Amino acid sequence: MYHFFVSEEQINGENAYIEGSDVNHIVNVLRMKPEEELLISVKGDWDYLCKIVDIETDRVNLKVLESMEQRELPVNITLLQGIPKSDKLEMIIQKAVELGVNEIIPVKTKRVVVKIDEKKAGAKVSRWNAIAESAAKQSKRSIIPKVYEPMSIDNALEIVKDFGVKLIPYENADGIDKTRKILDGMDKTKDIVVFIGPEGGFEEAEVERIKNSGFEVITLGKRILRTETAGLALLSNIMIRLEDE
Repeated sequence: MYHFFVSEEQINGENAYIEGSDVNHIVNVLRMKPEEELLISVKGDWDYLCKIVDIETDRVNLKVLESMEQRELPVNITLLQGIPKSDKLEMIIQKAVELGVNEIIPVKTKRVVVKIDEKKAGAKVSRWNAIAESAAKQSKRSIIPKVYEPMSIDNALEIVKDFGVKLIPYENADGIDKTRKILDGMDKTKDIVVFIGPEGGFEEAEVERIKNSGFEVITLGKRILRTETAGLALLSNIMIRLEDE
């Protein structure tokens, strides 16, 4: 079923509407007609099953058939991602959104080799957020996760300073039992942040700085995982443990 996001003002009791670029997508790409059903989400609080009533030039009018509780995990998850080369970040954003993250912050660590032109940064961030929105629709999320502009380690750590669970996988860590205990004992009321290094990993001094800000250094096993694999492996484990019945 097709899925769209609307603001609170666009739903009133049994009546709702979709406007903006989604109208063209509904009419000219999906070729939907009156009486067809779709799903809308409002700020992550509720999802609504709706039926198309009629289609105007600039809006699609809907009737609400059923309200449903959101599909979100019980806590917010933020991914701090060392910026990888080529288009790997786009894939990471897409899959991380499917796995339940609420925010993705690209981080400029010492071993990041990608140089983002400041003149093109705005377009890059817009594209990343468009990918997040598309992934949210595909996976039936109740919110659209936010992708931030790239920032320094210190700025990223400031944003997540009050999070209750902070994890940093590191290839020099050991003790998979520690990792299991942390994941199995996660408090479902505390927000979670995961910090993944870029290609080449973190420098030891960076790990110490991150550790001193409250992060637990963990291992994901004996194998060395690529940056685009490590975060998704950890997020998958977190999602399974947090998912409500």
